[in-house]
Amino acid sequence: MRRRTGRGPRRWLRRLPRPRTLRARLTAGLVVLLAVSCAAVGVAAVAELNGFLTGRLDQQLRETGVQFPASLEHGGTLPSDHDGDEDGDTRRQAAGTFGARLVGDTVTNAAVVASGMGTGTVTVPLGTRDRARLADLAADGEGHTTELSSLGDYRMMATEGRDGDVLITGLPMESVEATVHRLELVAAVVFGAALAVAGVAGALWVRWSLRPLSRVAATATRVSELPLSSGEVELPPRAPESDPRSEVGRVAGAFNAMLGHVEDALTKRHASEERLRTFAADASHELRTPVASIRGHAELALLYPGPVPQKVARALERIEAEAARMGEMVDDLLLLARLDAGRPLERLPVDLTRLVLDAATDAQTVGPGHHWLLELSEEPVTVRGDAHRLHQLLANLLANARLHTPVGSTVTISLETGDSDGTAVLTVHDDGPGVAADVRTKVFERFTRADRRRVEGMVGGTGTGLGLSIVAAVAEAHKGSVTLESGPGSTTFTVRLPTGNG
Repeated sequence: MRRRTGRGPRRWLRRLPRPRTLRARLTAGLVVLLAVSCAAVGVAAVAELNGFLTGRLDQQLRETGVQFPASLEHGGTLPSDHDGDEDGDTRRQAAGTFGARLVGDTVTNAAVVASGMGTGTVTVPLGTRDRARLADLAADGEGHTTELSSLGDYRMMATEGRDGDVLITGLPMESVEATVHRLELVAAVVFGAALAVAGVAGALWVRWSLRPLSRVAATATRVSELPLSSGEVELPPRAPESDPRSEVGRVAGAFNAMLGHVEDALTKRHASEERLRTFAADASHELRTPVASIRGHAELALLYPGPVPQKVARALERIEAEAARMGEMVDDLLLLARLDAGRPLERLPVDLTRLVLDAATDAQTVGPGHHWLLELSEEPVTVRGDAHRLHQLLANLLANARLHTPVGSTVTISLETGDSDGTAVLTVHDDGPGVAADVRTKVFERFTRADRRRVEGMVGGTGTGLGLSIVAAVAEAHKGSVTLESGPGSTTFTVRLPTGNG
């Protein structure tokens, strides 16, 4: 046997549309409360009117007494000299008046006045259920509502007769029901119109009352759309404040105070970034001369014609190599400082296909132990930008693949033009060990280095940690982007550059 869980109504309620905005919820709540109030008033009014009209029928039944049912004992007619006698006078009964006589539990007579003032009676056919209902009426002289199959609802009053019988008098409930139904219809129309008007007026009122909150939300939306991660940020005007004693006023005040704190923090951060950029640019610029001097002296010492001890020669070679490495780092820092400062780059047509071929040739010369594959489109891919910086972007991506994959790895360079958005898509894929999960999120940050597992046993060093940050900076300066997808045995860098960037 399958048990009913009672979840049906809950499921049905969950399917009902629910208002999402605060304004809609307040309006819906107002309409619901008003609907409940109108329903309560309507029910009370209908119940009161029904009780009042039913009481009037009971009063009429008491005034009418048992004249009509008593007359049924004589066949429904009386001699004229008995007019006004307590045994009955059908001519004084209203049309539709019901009369019945019971002896014991048996209905002996049942009739109804046909039409006004004694023009005749009509015998009422009673079914078994009708007879049972009449027999169940208490002879207490009080009104009771009973339904007869051939007549409908009647208000009945049963009284004990003088001969030990029970006399029942009834009046139709049709007029009461018609009046009550008319009140229900009028109440439904009036209350429905009132709910509609109240809903519209309530929505307008709630909207007007929540205008300050809407302005706060609009200001918050504009703030959320600002690039707050870096650079100088100009926050939009503050949200207009209303009465601070109201909830909306307190929200607006707190929001504006928060914006003030955020603006102060962003201003201080921007000033700190500017000082750091200035320092990096100045330090890089100042270091270029002494580094070049150190490298020049080392090269000059190595060119000495006389005998030089092997250890001294080795030391001079290391000095030259480290000076060259330091010079590259200084150049990278200077480039990043210039890109951070927003210095404009060249915007000339650049044959990206030619740059890829040149960079791949250079990479194959430096890393002959790797397998270098090219996948290029048949038509040359051209973008607008700085050819020197784009070549540096390619060189850094290929150097990263070479330095962080073991000898024998395959590096695939692909270049194509996107069909939908018209961007140049450059990908560099390698089948090396992949980038560790904790490094992927910060791989384009400066001075980020791969862990020992990725570089162990690979040609070259780990680099300066600036190569991929330069890739990201150059791509961003060309209004492009670079992304990374990596896993064991597969690492792919994807660079997207707009072909029509001006």
